Parts: sequence; C-alpha cells; structure tokens
Amino acid sequence: MKISVNPFNGKKIYEFKELNSNNLQSRVKLADETFNSWRKTTFEERSRLMNNAAKELKNNKERYGAIITNEMGKPLSQAIVEIEKCAWVCEYYAANAAEQLKEEPIETDADLSYVRYEPIGVVLAVMPWNYPFWQVFRFAAPNLMAGNVGVLKHASNVMMSAQMIQEVFENAGFPKGCFQNLIIGSEKIEVLLENELIRAVTLTGSKPAGSSVASTAGQHIKKSVLELGGNNALVVFEDADIEKTLEVCVKARFQNTGQSCIAGKRLLLQQSIAKEFVQKYKDKVEALTCGNPLDKDTYIGVMAREDLAEELEKQVSDSVKMGARVLLGGKREGCFFEPTILTKVDEAMPVFKEETFGPVIGITTFENEVDAVNLVNNSEFGLGVSIFTVDRKRVNRLIPQFYEGAVFVNELVKSDPRLPFGGVKTSGYGRELSSHGIRELVNKKTVYITYE
Repeated sequence: MKISVNPFNGKKIYEFKELNSNNLQSRVKLADETFNSWRKTTFEERSRLMNNAAKELKNNKERYGAIITNEMGKPLSQAIVEIEKCAWVCEYYAANAAEQLKEEPIETDADLSYVRYEPIGVVLAVMPWNYPFWQVFRFAAPNLMAGNVGVLKHASNVMMSAQMIQEVFENAGFPKGCFQNLIIGSEKIEVLLENELIRAVTLTGSKPAGSSVASTAGQHIKKSVLELGGNNALVVFEDADIEKTLEVCVKARFQNTGQSCIAGKRLLLQQSIAKEFVQKYKDKVEALTCGNPLDKDTYIGVMAREDLAEELEKQVSDSVKMGARVLLGGKREGCFFEPTILTKVDEAMPVFKEETFGPVIGITTFENEVDAVNLVNNSEFGLGVSIFTVDRKRVNRLIPQFYEGAVFVNELVKSDPRLPFGGVKTSGYGRELSSHGIRELVNKKTVYITYE
C-alpha cells in the first residue's frame, strides 16, 4: 500500500493499492501494444494531443498545484508555477519535435544517405518527489512526441500527483497505454528492467538509486539516462551587481524550500565583498515568509518528509562541530527546517562536501579566480554553477574551467525546454530537454542507398 501524508500537518491524505505481478505485466504489455500503433501516428496528430495536454494543465493548474502542495509541502504559488512550466514543455515539443526529428542528410559516396530518428518503444521513467509534475513532463513530452510510450514509477509519497499526470494525458486524448502510472515500490524496478518490452530507462534521483538502476539496465543492454544530485556553487565576484545578485542567490537556494538538485547550495564570496554581502543576504533570508504552504504568501513551507529534515539537521550539526558558525536559523521542528545560513564553512564540512537538500546554505570565501575555480570543482557533483560578474573577459576565461553540465552567468541554474539539461561526474549522464533530449531515447538509424 502506498500512502501520501501531508508533511505540514502529518495527516494521511491518499492511499493506493500496489499492483501485483500479473497486473504489472499486463500494464507493460498494454504499453507495448499501444506503441505499435502510436509509433505510426503523424507529428501533426501528436502535436494536437500534446497541445491538448498543455490546455488541460493550464485549465486545472490550481487543482494540480494543491495536490503537489498537500503531498510534498511545496508552497502553493510555486506549485502552480510548476504546472505552468509543464504546459510550456508540452507546447515547446508540440511545436518543435517534427523539426528536431526530421531526417538528416549526410553527403557520402552513396546516391543517398541520411539518418532517421525513430522511436524505440516502452520507456520506464523513475522519478522523484521534489518536482512531482515537472520531472515527469520533461521526460514525457519529448518521448511521446518522438513516438515512444512511457510507464512511470513515481516516488511513493506523490502517487496522487502521478495519477493526475496520467489523467492529463488521457483527458488530452492520448490513446490508452501511451502513458501509465505504475503503483509499485522500488523493488519492482529490477523486474521491469528485466522485461524485454522495456527498451530504456530514465531516472532522476539520488546517486545510489541511479547506480542501481544503471547497473541493472547495463546487465540487460538497455540505455539509461541519469539526472542525479547536485552541489551547485554560487560564485560572487567583487564586481558583481550586488543587489541583483542577492535576489538571485536567495531564490537559487530557498525556492521549493531548498529541495532541488540544481539549487545553489554553496555560496562562494570574494573576500573583499564578503562582509557586506553576508549581512545583506541574511536580511533578505530573514524576510522570507515561512508557514502553511497553502497560504499564498508563504515562500518557505515544510520539507517533504521528517526523515529528510533530520538528515539535514545532522549535516548542519556536524558542520558546526567542525567550526561552522550559525548566522541564521539552524533549528528543526518536525518537517519544518528554519532557513539557515552557515558561515566559516570549509571544504571538509558536510555542508560543503555533501548535497544539502533543504533550506540551508554554507558560505565560503575566496581570494581570486584560481581559488574560486578550485572550490567549485572540488565536488563529486557536476550539475551546474552560477557566477556573478560584469567582467566579460572573466566570464570567457572561466567558463571552460568549470567541470559542470551548465554554467549560468548572473542567473541561477535552471531547466529550460529550449536548452539541454544534465550533468557530469556523479550528477549523471545523458541530456534532457531541447533537441538533445528528444534524441536521447530514439534509434538513430543510418540509411545508405546506392542504385548502381
């Protein structure tokens, strides 16, 4: 049985019966049967249905947003924005998929040679709770437009969100079996990957989860795409526009109550401006409204589960024992964790080395560009980095030096349907979104024709 518990009040809100083995196999078989017809549909038909999905999301954004808030604690205003972003990715691929997947001519010795981009079949998506709609839609929109079909293993605490996503596609007119939510536990993922009808898997989640799924997929020679954790740095140089940088750095760390793989988790300040910046940053974080995530003015709600808040509490406590100083916050009550700022953070501390998945940021200072680059790259993760400077020459010097999947200048790291998204090192491999994402899980078929 899968149970959703409202993290704000601790009340059980939804309960779902898990699929047994027979029902699970029937769902996969239905997906495969649907694929055999869905792959033959035109891009025009797929676009029509995908635009319908966008309309469905927009027309019900308050309803879906409230479900997100009740299941995992995201402030309602941010949950509604998440739904709107899902509509955007649907519209983006409805408009662009045909062009992104058109045949690509290549000049060779043949009379005609080209690459065809063809769907591969049933794709399994293993998705997390922190963006329960967006993480799924950024997989589903490109893959359905490519002619694949999807089966979803969502996080156990957001099963109503998962059901609603299936509802969106069904209400939009997609054939039954194009997208199915599977109410199962993590122990069934291996069973699914062993099924020959599952052709590939994409996972967004933790390093251990990604390692396990990739290992099983590899044993069965199935492609995997992994978007794992991040420990993004926010690097502020002395010439940065301080007021604009403050706004971005607060949002980068504390939106979604800090529960994001691409959140700015390490604040690196050039020594010459550190004192001024820290005081102003503290003032802005203190001004954030904490409270009931259903209230429209709430910016910091609760964390999704109490065990996650306890883990964050330990990271903070251990760092303080090693010499970090609590400038703001630091206390936990149930699933609520105060917005927290730690100063005097060094590279050995958990809040620097580990991914902190909640409203906590550690501050470290640096002297020069070399120090800044070394601090950024001193991480097992490589999802993204933000640098703040008005010096264009510095920007051009630094971009090649960061071992990251993305570099954002004077902006927080964020996903955008028009740009590829993904990381390096233990942040994963493969790309989602843009033309790069839609081509990840297709057959790039070489065609070579000669008539003599």
